[in-house]
Amino acid sequence: MPIFEALTRNMAWLNRRQRVLAQNVANADTPGYRARDLEKPDFSAELGRLSGHGVRLAKTDPRHLGSGGTAGGPAKIVKISAEDATPTGNTVNLPEEMMKMNETQVSYGLMTTLYNKNLGLLRIALGRGK
Repeated sequence: MPIFEALTRNMAWLNRRQRVLAQNVANADTPGYRARDLEKPDFSAELGRLSGHGVRLAKTDPRHLGSGGTAGGPAKIVKISAEDATPTGNTVNLPEEMMKMNETQVSYGLMTTLYNKNLGLLRIALGRGK
């Protein structure tokens, strides 16, 4: 089912991102270490791939955010700019990394909740609900 596939892929991406961010935190004092992050997947391309149609998100208001990132393939690791490097060449900003880790954890929790809710709806549709 497309909804479960999309949720599973998003949860896998969030899991990979959490590992990359944890590596950044672990190397916060390593000289010359460059902080990394994963490129965000393109939701509209993923939706189009799963639905089999060329569905695109419509930007009908200038305040809407555009879609960006990569299509459904493997996530790319992006190195963070060296502008804010310490004298040792390390680019890890601990408060920023902790905020990203928290955001990733909250998003993972949301995906888990959505997965469970959709599973519950499927059970109800099959007559096996509570």
